Amino acid sequence: MPKHQSNPIPLVECRHLTKSYDHKIILNDINLTIPRGKIIGLLGQNGAGKSTLIKILNDLVTPTSGEVLIDGQPIGIHSKKIISYLPERTYLNKATTVQESLKFFSKFYTNFNTEKAKSLIHNLNLDLTTKIAKMSKGMQEKLQLILVMSREAELYILDEPLGGIDPATRDYILDTILSNFHEGASVLISTHLISDIEHILDEVIFIQNGRIILTEESDYLRNKYHSSIDEVFRQTFKADINNN
Repeated sequence: MPKHQSNPIPLVECRHLTKSYDHKIILNDINLTIPRGKIIGLLGQNGAGKSTLIKILNDLVTPTSGEVLIDGQPIGIHSKKIISYLPERTYLNKATTVQESLKFFSKFYTNFNTEKAKSLIHNLNLDLTTKIAKMSKGMQEKLQLILVMSREAELYILDEPLGGIDPATRDYILDTILSNFHEGASVLISTHLISDIEHILDEVIFIQNGRIILTEESDYLRNKYHSSIDEVFRQTFKADINNN
């Protein structure tokens, strides 16, 4: 796992962050700090507020109230430069080739490492001239992850990267995450497939009904409860699960 760097400014700070739509509260007074050099799981059931929080961090949704600082600055040009985002649904242009996707990322992001991306793509035995439309869903997922992880970012935000894909592709995605972010950067992974991913997590955030109900180091929770993070999550959310 990456080591802490000396930068004392938290990577992300959310202060009394609230988001509501049509008087329905989606995020409720969120106070959260995301440190540097960690892989962090944002864990919660569907509808808990995970995707809304992620969209706010990526400047895709405006908070109703509260404040978010990325690297000590308000969300804006600087945060877009240092955050690399993998959305839940693919946004790749299926009419383009792999090579054209590389060129697009290289032109759009100054911190995109083309040679790194090409190396990862070569390891997949994927031809650069292949059209994305001709690729399987699993291969498209791998390609998009390669593009996201080939940026020299400070924060990688991955929204449900393991949803709807086969176990072999999940293993590839986890290996790629572990191997391709630099020291001092952090990865925030939103997922409800906890058992598949918990072994790579340094810390976890539990979110329920728009509230952060727990933030803790993974090893501390395992030692405290003598069980897996998945089991701790299930016990924590047991009442809510039984009501659904």
